[in-house]
Amino acid sequence: MNIAAPPPATDAGQPGPDAFAPAPFAHTPYDGSRKAFSVGLAPLDLAEWIEPDVKLAATLAERAALIREKRDVVVREEDGTRQAQREVLELVVAHVTTRFPEQYRLEGRRITVAATGQSFDLDDAGEAPLVIAGQLISDDLVLLRQGAGGYRLVAAVLCFPSAWSLAEKFGQSLDQLHEAVPGYESKLARVMNRIFDNLKVEQPVWRVNWSIYPDDELHHPESKERPRHWFEDPAHLAPEAFVRVERQTLRRLPESGDMLFTIRIHVDPFLAFRRHPEGGALAASLREQILGLDADQLAYKGLTDHRDAVAAALERIAAGA
Repeated sequence: MNIAAPPPATDAGQPGPDAFAPAPFAHTPYDGSRKAFSVGLAPLDLAEWIEPDVKLAATLAERAALIREKRDVVVREEDGTRQAQREVLELVVAHVTTRFPEQYRLEGRRITVAATGQSFDLDDAGEAPLVIAGQLISDDLVLLRQGAGGYRLVAAVLCFPSAWSLAEKFGQSLDQLHEAVPGYESKLARVMNRIFDNLKVEQPVWRVNWSIYPDDELHHPESKERPRHWFEDPAHLAPEAFVRVERQTLRRLPESGDMLFTIRIHVDPFLAFRRHPEGGALAASLREQILGLDADQLAYKGLTDHRDAVAAALERIAAGA
């Protein structure tokens, strides 16, 4: 199940300006179609590589502010990665100007984003190409490069992490990046490394996952030093809790051979379940997935102390209470 409303139409019966904008519940990885903590990769149509964002102006404004004010938190790059970063930038520009021509205007080597009015010099030698790309789209961009110890995180613009710190994770290998994921070492490591080793340029993939948060903020750089703050009153979750879904894509860059990982965040409030025609079923399915998590999985999702309250809120919603 992947719930989406039909595109809104204009008076003339043609799709309106938000026709291609994802509705609430653009992705529902908790709907029973897949298990939690599974890789769950699917082939990606590169024509749909970057999703539209009806809130693009606000999203890009937040990204720009984070890059300007918290650059050490959201930007990292190793020496020797600028050429691959430029490859990413050119791919992003080619995609958005083709997919969203009403939103992006390319004049020579300068691109302008209609939603914000901002223009960027694509050949700006004073800025990392990945940072320019990261101010054009809502997705975070993470670059991994193969070395003696496997693939490592070598460059990133990560404005909207889901409870992990770029400063702590930068330079780590694929296995180190995922070592806290329950079952990774015993079940997923071999699969993930095989995917990275064998993924071809013409075979990009994507996946989605979910988590529960107490707010709809996009910037969550929590870490071991900055743990996630949860609900003050877990007995009243229905109005305050949010489902946070990550849409992730993975593709091999055709020139450098590096791996590009993109992350787009979607946030839906629990109250949206009540307004959606399939909301009761979705709430029930999410509750079932939460109750099916073991202790390690609950801890990883930050639900150890709040599982029962979250499940109870979802049960009320599913029952129409």
